[in-house]
Amino acid sequence: DEIDFEFLGNPSGDPYILHTNVYSQGKGNREQQFYLWFDPTADFHTYSLLWNPQHIIFSVDGTPIREFNNSESIGVPYPKSQPMRIYSSLWNADDWATRGGLVKTDWTLAPFTASYRNFSGNDNACVWSSSTASSSCTTSNSPTNNVWLTQQLDTTDQGRIKWVQDNNMIYNYC
Repeated sequence: DEIDFEFLGNPSGDPYILHTNVYSQGKGNREQQFYLWFDPTADFHTYSLLWNPQHIIFSVDGTPIREFNNSESIGVPYPKSQPMRIYSSLWNADDWATRGGLVKTDWTLAPFTASYRNFSGNDNACVWSSSTASSSCTTSNSPTNNVWLTQQLDTTDQGRIKWVQDNNMIYNYC
């Protein structure tokens, strides 16, 4: 399973594109893409996920940009049954990611780098047990400090996500 934040290639002067996707039980094609409303290379920014049994919320600098709801009741796989890890990498996807593969990677500009600052994972995250094939968290036995386990978008955040999607969404394959 994967929950993806991906930055796609950028010819100089074009807006940066943030690609999001959710893979679960071998199924992807739950993509949404956005033009960022800022230059992500000019300063550090906060990219975060709230992932609980109800939904996955993608946020940029505290602004929600996408909500992927748990729709298992209608047959849409939702990532909840496998352990997950956090990975960060740079990889060449110039066969599809750069204007549909039109712009190729300029290898003379290598090495390519990414920088991170103040990374933090949730200290209250659920822990997968392979011996019991279950998670340490359920809504019925979670400690009170795990408020994220039932967190929803409030009215303000619903307005913010609508603004981003109305003004910055490129496409929605959901």
